[in-house]
Amino acid sequence: MLGILFNDKECKELDYVLRKELDEMLLDLGDSRLDGEIKQAITRRYRIVFRMFARIATPRELSRYALRVKHN
Repeated sequence: MLGILFNDKECKELDYVLRKELDEMLLDLGDSRLDGEIKQAITRRYRIVFRMFARIATPRELSRYALRVKHN
């Protein structure tokens, strides 16, 4: 495990970058032109970025980016 210290400005920038990355991946996951393998790879990456975001976000902000699970 690594530890990093951020000042307030850097923390806000990290928050912004993670939000934008999550937004982009959500758009990609909603794209019907992408096949299952690509969506699985995006989902795996999404979970990693989401866990990073969860360390700095409030529960209300997290709920916006929680993945909706589809039941077959």
